[in-house]
Amino acid sequence: MNWIKRRKLLAIEAITHDEQPCLTLDSLWNALHNTFNTALNQQVDLNVINEIKNKPSQNWSLFSKNEFRSAISKCSDSSALGPDKLTWRHLKFIIKDNSCLINIVNIADAYINLGHWPEYFKISSTIVIPKTNKPLYDQLKAFRPIVLLNTIGKLIEKVVADRLQFTVASNNFIHPSQLGGLKFKSTTDAGITLTHIV
Repeated sequence: MNWIKRRKLLAIEAITHDEQPCLTLDSLWNALHNTFNTALNQQVDLNVINEIKNKPSQNWSLFSKNEFRSAISKCSDSSALGPDKLTWRHLKFIIKDNSCLINIVNIADAYINLGHWPEYFKISSTIVIPKTNKPLYDQLKAFRPIVLLNTIGKLIEKVVADRLQFTVASNNFIHPSQLGGLKFKSTTDAGITLTHIV
């Protein structure tokens, strides 16, 4: 794709899948699809939700402009483009206009109130890149997919994730030994916890 920085390709022999070389674009597509989309069309038992005990609920407050400014400030301007071709740098410039930011906040509030996530934000592009320092690149496990989503949808998801993490942490819903994926937690915290246990 011409909007992604070109990289020097590694010396790769034909990728094999099911002990057969992928010598055509169709065979390569089928190998990638079957490897990276293994959860596609799998049945999900939604009855698990019914087994969860009812807990006290909390009202969802409307989003603030500061939540969006805070979330976007941490986004890298050099991230790869999604299907909308909108970079974080462009979006940062757009939300400097207060009326544009208010419109994005209102859109996010409407999606939460409706309980609906539009198909537009579910559209993605997948790029398959080689993992570093592999001796051979003839197996699919030497590669990993990166899914690129539309930027405004990612921004709304970041704001929701920040708020949910704050809510669960401030209400002690997370076990103290849970460190992965949490803000203000690092490998140093994990090391200190392990040292304490030992």
